[in-house]
Amino acid sequence: MEAAMAAVVRESGAYGGLLYVLPPGDSALWLVVAAGLPRELAAPWQRVALSDPIPVADAVREGRLVWLGGQEEMARRYPRPALVLPYDFAMAAAPLTSGGESRGGLVLLWPGTRSPQLSPAERRVVEAGCARLGDLFRQRADRGDPLLPGSRPLTLPLPSGRIVPPDEASAAAAFIDRLPGGSCALDMHGRLVFVTPGAAELLGAGPDHLVGALPWEALPWMDVPQVEDRYRAAMVSREPQTFTVLRPPDTWLAFELYPDPSGISVRINAADPSAASAAAPSVPAAGPSRATLLYHLMQLAATLTEAVGVQDVADRTAAQLLPALGAQGLVLMTAEEGRLKIIGHRGYSTDLMERFDAVRLSSDIPGARVQATGIPGFYTTFSDLQHDYPSVVHEDGMGAWAVLPLIASGRPRGSLLLAYRRPHAFPPGERAVLTSLAGLVGQALDRALLYDAKHKVAHRLQSALLPHTLPRIPGLRVAARYLPAARGLGIGGDFYDLIHLAEHTAGATIGDVQGHNVDAAALMGQVRTAVHAHATAGSSPDQVLAGTNRLLNDLEPDLFTSCVYVHLDLAGRRACMATAGHPPPLLRHSDGRTELLRISPGLLLGIEPEARYPTLDVPLPPGCVLVLYTDGLVEAPGVDIDNATAALAGLLEHADPADLDTMADTLIRHAPSPGDDIALLLISPEE
Repeated sequence: MEAAMAAVVRESGAYGGLLYVLPPGDSALWLVVAAGLPRELAAPWQRVALSDPIPVADAVREGRLVWLGGQEEMARRYPRPALVLPYDFAMAAAPLTSGGESRGGLVLLWPGTRSPQLSPAERRVVEAGCARLGDLFRQRADRGDPLLPGSRPLTLPLPSGRIVPPDEASAAAAFIDRLPGGSCALDMHGRLVFVTPGAAELLGAGPDHLVGALPWEALPWMDVPQVEDRYRAAMVSREPQTFTVLRPPDTWLAFELYPDPSGISVRINAADPSAASAAAPSVPAAGPSRATLLYHLMQLAATLTEAVGVQDVADRTAAQLLPALGAQGLVLMTAEEGRLKIIGHRGYSTDLMERFDAVRLSSDIPGARVQATGIPGFYTTFSDLQHDYPSVVHEDGMGAWAVLPLIASGRPRGSLLLAYRRPHAFPPGERAVLTSLAGLVGQALDRALLYDAKHKVAHRLQSALLPHTLPRIPGLRVAARYLPAARGLGIGGDFYDLIHLAEHTAGATIGDVQGHNVDAAALMGQVRTAVHAHATAGSSPDQVLAGTNRLLNDLEPDLFTSCVYVHLDLAGRRACMATAGHPPPLLRHSDGRTELLRISPGLLLGIEPEARYPTLDVPLPPGCVLVLYTDGLVEAPGVDIDNATAALAGLLEHADPADLDTMADTLIRHAPSPGDDIALLLISPEE
């Protein structure tokens, strides 16, 4: 297996590769061999789920070769891995199949300086290598010795060149020692394997202390982000890298890194203190510092996972990206019915945004073109922007712009404009980072658009199921309130209803279906309909609940429902009620005294088909108020339910029974923060 892996890397001209196995019945690829690469660089992708937005997962899942010709293409199509490895390299990912079965995947890596296209000859070499590896996987499985993932993947070093005779090696070492400055060598894992006396002197440590150690561990002053970052850049891009770093207290050192398959050769020289201290210690013209970007990237990724709607994505993106990138303006756009829709902006006037909002996507403006093509645009000056858009007018006062596609599921879902007050260079590294960032925003926007669509449908469903208005019943004053939970979709299973039965009778009900989702809302509609049907058929309260309970048991919804049903005799000024595991009603008398109506509760609806529901008959004297409510009005973490109910009764005692709407608002206003839905129904017989 190792020989076949080394052969396909060598024959394809790649400098390294990763070999994955797909165990039978598993839904994830496991890294088994890392050739020509440090194991640490491949660590984030040691296990790759087939559903992950990663090139090798797409290749295996879709049965095709995935080619990425460079850093910008990687950033545009796969923002997550591009953020972890923001370096210039090319990649091919291909599936391994044999005998009609998927066996695993192969990833090959080339320097970013190669042609951005994979030639037909190279493609044939890759496909032939995949066929050989797939056959080897099958042969091992047929022998009863399938290749399975181990605790750590095998690291396979690749030959780096000719073998040097001992006398030539000695002469080479003497030659290096005579050169000014110092030299050292790192193996492919970043550890020092060779240090000249000149290098040891410049680094301020002896060879015995340095050899075998990672530079940023052996020398604390090298434990800064750009040192390891440049090492990783050299290993991944296979291109020379440079950086300067301060050796305390006042010695600046310049490092040049030259990689090959066996490791990295390093030249060290003293740097001019004035020039070195004036320059950024990372690679010139690389945009914002990598440490700053990483911090803001983690913040952005974390905050976008919590975004629950389009406007939330827009607000969080603006709050995170502008300080991270040093930009002064941001516009977040999507498409709506063939027109550009601006969903968020910072650094621009509302008047200017309103002029561009709802323009046709066919308009020749950057935000619209990027949405159509998925290709980012970077404009260092207004002249650059005008070159691509001759009709554009310089009216925003900015000096440079990046217009980025928001890609999700392989297609643009919108565009992101970043603006800088002064001309701003966009070197390749920064372009890749910006494109990757836009990819994260695009994925969050895709989720948010879906959330908003579900939210809209759910609320329309719930609005259709709850009563739009309560019937006017002579001799009865009522007020009702509904407040959705603060979490989830903002819908739930709480319901209420008032039913005009006859000239002097009415029914009132309130209930609570488990959950805060569409299923709960749908079941709520069925329960409310069942209660209404049994009540209008003339059933007593216990029969109403028993009939509704039998229906729910037949439906087997796997959700339980609490409910109170009250039969109101307005002529006799009495109420008969039954409850299915619901919080008991409160009755406020005309003198302000409030009592808890302790009804013997039956089981929740939907548990036992033959459950019985005892009734309670109470008088309804003039001026009283009957209060039906769901548990969201009194329940809160760490609060005793009896104390909360007593506090609710206290509010009722001091409320004005002549104004039921004000009373309802007062009760809702003093409710706990709605982690649960709240429904409230106030009923008062008129004098």
